[in-house]
Amino acid sequence: MLERSAAGGVSVDALHPLLLDPILTAALREDLGSGDLTSQLVLGESDRAVGNVTLREPGVIAGAGVLARVFYLADPAIATEVLVPEGALAEAGAVVARVSGPARGMLMAERVALNLLQRMCAVATTSHRFVERLAGSKTRLLDTRKTTPGLRILERYAVRTGGGRNHRFGLSDAVMIKDNHIALAGSIAEAVRRARLGIPVTAKVLVEADTLFQVQEALAAGADHILLDNMTNEEIEQAVALVAGRIPVEASGGITLERAGAIARTGVDYLSTSAITRLAGFLDISLDMESSR
Repeated sequence: MLERSAAGGVSVDALHPLLLDPILTAALREDLGSGDLTSQLVLGESDRAVGNVTLREPGVIAGAGVLARVFYLADPAIATEVLVPEGALAEAGAVVARVSGPARGMLMAERVALNLLQRMCAVATTSHRFVERLAGSKTRLLDTRKTTPGLRILERYAVRTGGGRNHRFGLSDAVMIKDNHIALAGSIAEAVRRARLGIPVTAKVLVEADTLFQVQEALAAGADHILLDNMTNEEIEQAVALVAGRIPVEASGGITLERAGAIARTGVDYLSTSAITRLAGFLDISLDMESSR
């Protein structure tokens, strides 16, 4: 059962318009094509409408400010009143926002605004379910780079809103030596050695380990952080004991909601999973309008 989101409310101001607007305008252009044929034929320029954005199932709210921005970009005369704060858990039937203004603009933006809100709320809700399973432990939830192309900043914002934390945003944020790097370099030691030759002073070296022997190799090579990939709970516990608090340890690969609590009890610092984005889907949210002429 969902309880109040651990995020405590996350401001959409975290998404700067320089990053946000290109995503939203591209989505609006994709849907608009050469124009909204139906609304142009059925409605007049002076027609106005008001509508409620309503949850059809419970979930954590993330992206109400994004929804408002979509409507504003479609027509600055559209006003959006957000009624539920970011990070709050709302029940089915809750009115998240009220939208009013030119009817043509509202209908032009409706699908894009709802698609993004539905996706972000689903990611935040799924993240929150994982965070609930980690309650009482030191383990923190991390996301991965398995995000929808073009929507990474929105989905990762939603992870934070649901109480999780972000892993590296992209390839330039840290050195992460994975199985293919190790295979091509010849060993963990050689991969780390090469990385240390040119790494920025602000970056860290993360090493993925599939076995306890590789954990020992990563420690000996001077890794800053170890990812335990697709290990059993027993192996994770043994790896945590090997590291003995010297560097952060992260469990990744094959992480499910059902396993999350047991993995946290092994003492890992982080649990990273693509499930919070890959399996989240969309929360069911509607926008019902009526004329306000």
